Amino acid sequence: MHLHRFLIKRLLMMIPIVIGVSFLIFVIIDMIPGDPGSSLLGAGARQEDINMMNEELGYNRPLLQRYGKYMYDAVFRLDLGKSYATKKPVITEVANRLPISLAVAFNAIFFSLVFGVPLGVLSAVKQNTLFDRIPTGIALLMASQPAFLIGLVLMLIFSLRLGWFPATGVASWKSYIMPMIALGLPYGGRQLRFTRSSMLETIRQDYVRTARAKGASERIVIWKHAMKNALLPVITVAGNSFGILIGGAIATETLFGLPGLGSFIVAGIRQKDVPVVTGGIIIFAVIFSFVILAVDLSYAFVDPRIKAKYSGRRG
Repeated sequence: MHLHRFLIKRLLMMIPIVIGVSFLIFVIIDMIPGDPGSSLLGAGARQEDINMMNEELGYNRPLLQRYGKYMYDAVFRLDLGKSYATKKPVITEVANRLPISLAVAFNAIFFSLVFGVPLGVLSAVKQNTLFDRIPTGIALLMASQPAFLIGLVLMLIFSLRLGWFPATGVASWKSYIMPMIALGLPYGGRQLRFTRSSMLETIRQDYVRTARAKGASERIVIWKHAMKNALLPVITVAGNSFGILIGGAIATETLFGLPGLGSFIVAGIRQKDVPVVTGGIIIFAVIFSFVILAVDLSYAFVDPRIKAKYSGRRG
């Protein structure tokens, strides 16, 4: 399969994904008790005012009619609607908040790779020694800790006690340090375990033993021959983790007061703000699809057999 055909096929597959995700969100929000008018006007509002608000927002229309209009505007006008609460276009809010969520996710994945991959390689090469047991124990400890708990500890030590980093908000690059560590450590522990298991399987292959038999140094054997093939599952885990972190860092964004897209969607759920929730999750679904596509393409740079498949050459 040629690369351009593969890309077209994957891009076309995003269409049913977006449609399915958006429809599912519409149905789920519709099933939640309450209505936007009651959420926006408060408990003391008159029923007449609530009905008028819902009518103005178009919430009293049938579900399929509301969904059809929303998708028509989203596809043909690139309009994700306006927030019921702020009256601002959702696409504007997303554009303002998405870079923060992307920065948090990218920094966390980068930290997890820097932390997990080298220690995973060391653990595999030094199997059953202290250089294996200590990193593996640290990995199990970090992977079992929720990010918000690590964030609370970091906030207590480095913000309240030492005053090195701001506790909340996005004042400067320092505001991303603690969220990066809080999210990166658990995923770094998982990266260490995946890297270790992948390297252990790879260094037992025949071609690695052959490279050693030919007199290649241990460093060349590990980093040139073994590491290249061991990277495939590592790349998969990193790509999936990045996609999850973009939409799954809600607790961390809330803890550190980061105005990201995740916290924006949570606020929309509380108010039954359908355009906010649907638009935000559609953006997450599209980004996650592109991340998985990038992961698949990155395999070609690691494994020549996959590259030959993309280019259409026969082995």
